[in-house]
Amino acid sequence: MTDPSQQADLTSCDREPIHLLGRVQSFGCMIGLTSDWIVSCHSDNAAQMLGRAPDAGAMIAEPAAEVLGPELQHRLRNRIQMLRAGHGAEMITRVELPTGLFDLSLHVSGETIVLEFEPHQAGAADDAVTTVRRIIERVSQYSGPGRLFEDAAHFLQLDTGFDRVMFYRFLDDGTGEVIAEARAPGMESYMGLRYPASDIPRQARALYLRNTIRLIADSSDEGVPIRPAVDPMGRIIDLSGSVLRSVSPIHLQYLRNMGVAASMSISIIVDGKLWGLVACHHRTPLVLSQVKRNAAQLFGQMFSLVLQSKLIDEERRHDDQVRDLTAAIARAASSEQPVTRMLLDCVADFMPLLEADGVAVVVEGAVETRGSVPGTEEILSLARALNRTPAGQVYVTDHLAGLSPAAAEHAGVASGLLAIPVSRLPRDYILFFRRELPRKVTWAGNPDKPATAGLPGGQLSPRESFAAWAEEVRGRSDEWSRAQRRIAGQLRVSLLEVVLRLTDEASRLRKTAGEKQELLISELNHRVRNILGLVRGLVSQTSVSEISTAEMVAVLESRIQALARAHDQITRDNWAPASLRELVRVEAECYLLDRQDRVAVSGADVLLMPTAFSAVALVVHELMTNSAKYGSLSVPGGDVQLTIESDPDDALILCWTERGGPEVREPERRGFGSTIIERSVPFELQGEAEVAYRPEGLCARFWIPAVHVRPGLPSGEVARLPLAEAAARVARSPRRVLVLEDNLVIAMDAEGIFRDLGAENVILAASNAQASQHLRASAFDLALLDVNLGAETSFPFAEQLLAAGIPFAFASGYGEGADFPDLLRNAPRFSKPYNAGTIRKVLAQMSLEGRSGAA
Repeated sequence: MTDPSQQADLTSCDREPIHLLGRVQSFGCMIGLTSDWIVSCHSDNAAQMLGRAPDAGAMIAEPAAEVLGPELQHRLRNRIQMLRAGHGAEMITRVELPTGLFDLSLHVSGETIVLEFEPHQAGAADDAVTTVRRIIERVSQYSGPGRLFEDAAHFLQLDTGFDRVMFYRFLDDGTGEVIAEARAPGMESYMGLRYPASDIPRQARALYLRNTIRLIADSSDEGVPIRPAVDPMGRIIDLSGSVLRSVSPIHLQYLRNMGVAASMSISIIVDGKLWGLVACHHRTPLVLSQVKRNAAQLFGQMFSLVLQSKLIDEERRHDDQVRDLTAAIARAASSEQPVTRMLLDCVADFMPLLEADGVAVVVEGAVETRGSVPGTEEILSLARALNRTPAGQVYVTDHLAGLSPAAAEHAGVASGLLAIPVSRLPRDYILFFRRELPRKVTWAGNPDKPATAGLPGGQLSPRESFAAWAEEVRGRSDEWSRAQRRIAGQLRVSLLEVVLRLTDEASRLRKTAGEKQELLISELNHRVRNILGLVRGLVSQTSVSEISTAEMVAVLESRIQALARAHDQITRDNWAPASLRELVRVEAECYLLDRQDRVAVSGADVLLMPTAFSAVALVVHELMTNSAKYGSLSVPGGDVQLTIESDPDDALILCWTERGGPEVREPERRGFGSTIIERSVPFELQGEAEVAYRPEGLCARFWIPAVHVRPGLPSGEVARLPLAEAAARVARSPRRVLVLEDNLVIAMDAEGIFRDLGAENVILAASNAQASQHLRASAFDLALLDVNLGAETSFPFAEQLLAAGIPFAFASGYGEGADFPDLLRNAPRFSKPYNAGTIRKVLAQMSLEGRSGAA
């Protein structure tokens, strides 16, 4: 057993500067040139190999033309021009030098032009490109990646002459696995073996991306040093792009421990990432010619493209399946069943595609399951544990106990998890489970002892044994493939669309169901606040010494009524814009009675948005009230001209002009009513208000921004408000009245109004039963019915009154928007709050219609 104190930190492998070893393999030589083509460094064997003086440093600082000859320098200058931004390498074959023919590789490292020479091998295949093209055409015909690797391995083994050629795939955990192999007789098979991630450290993988082919001709070759070792700035030359770069002593020992004297690796790059390697091993040293290496490199590049195409085709087939399944989800999605049950029915079809043994849907604490899954409490515990994972991402594990240690207890039911979040807060999930897959993983040596610090100086020593070492794996499921994780991502997008649609539908239904109640509550609260504000403003701006308490109550009551009427008009059609003409008509009708025909309105009608309607209603109310008390409407001959216009920007211009009234003087102080007229529109609507106190009559102009205005119904140029004949004369109050109202204060207020109007007997009832008793006991002339009586409505009693021929009218806190039975739909109705003027209006309407009962 290895002493724990001798265990090496394998991260030192990741930190080893394998591109800065300052040596090249001895089967070739290297020369470095400055940007002005002066020799800056070279390998110790360069002078001898290229036929120069034996002095190792004789070439330093010499011009390249002196060392290489002007003709070769000219060729090199042209080739270096072809290098893209200093990346890649250029190859020149059969370069004639004093000592023979050489193959040359040219690349740029930082500020150094690197030339690498190796003896040209006579008899190297000139048709290598044709051979590569033919084998690629052959393997491209396979429908899937299965035989692709087998045939490619056999081709490379025959073409390169290596004793063993393996296709090595990187797994998600960084380990590697041999998935295909071709070998000469007598070579040990590595097929199916797993290699620890530390066997190919991170910086080595980075170099495999940059330099896609790598030859190690002799694992016993320590390499030839480069002179000088550092440049004038103290830097070691970077040989990342070198074909001759020497090898880390650790890796050389690693190869020797495997019984490998020569090796070559070819990178397999898919979608810009290192997918795997082709690893070639030989039992004796082997220098593969540059032509052969170039052909192998070309094969690796073309093979990578073929593999990527096969993987894309496979993804496309999966995409088609996912598309069909997600289309079924969209069709099956219904808000008529619980969301969890609907989602479960939809995602269960994905179980075969994801190779899952069970699925669970977790939505707002509710759980629905199918197949092999843990218990409900365990699933909810897993959902809580998943809340610690990154939001909005599919979570995958083949070792569920790593997420939640308690999951180890039900490993036989679920050891793997693929979790798809389908909401943000609180997080809801679709969970796919896999059972435990007890299995043996065969490693190339013990993965727990990959290296020891056994070399002199504390250097890392690679593991020595590559004998198959079997590890029993428990508590894990089969691994989720990249394709399955991609499917999960697509499913998540589709599920989010369905969940959002269901959420929107549920939200819409809830909104529709509670819309009237919510509107009533919010508006009631808003209006109460407005009324309290009016009371506070009136009290603070009008002293009792200047106005009597009775007058103060009357003014406050009139303003409350104006707000109530405005509220009724805009809520009649679910908070829709309301007519300006209707607003003026209602105000004139309620407050001028027999004088309402003296208000003439000209111009096309417009609709005011709810946000503006109440403010304009108060302004019109104050204008109407002031004119009736002090202005043109206070004398028989006066009238008011109201014009409605629009400016080029569709803003509303409203002009109020009084004529024929008493002489007008500008008031010495502004009352609360004047403040409302002059400031409401600018303050609340960001509009403008101009008020002129002319002797012949008050004139006011209001500009209301277009955002508060909508087009109204077309009308004539001038339209006088209609005059109800019965409203012009004083209606006679009924002698006996029944008030059906469940609120005692409101009932007593109605009783006082009717008594003030001359009623001799007012009967109060709080329910249909009480009202029916009074009806059986004695007759009465009129009934005032509150629509809503708490747990019941007054509609049953109204039908009794209709049968008895007794007139009645409805009062409602819901305004005219209340839902009435067809039999009572035409009955007179008005909105709360009401006053004596409202009652007079109802009596006048009933007198005009000449009905003995509501029809």
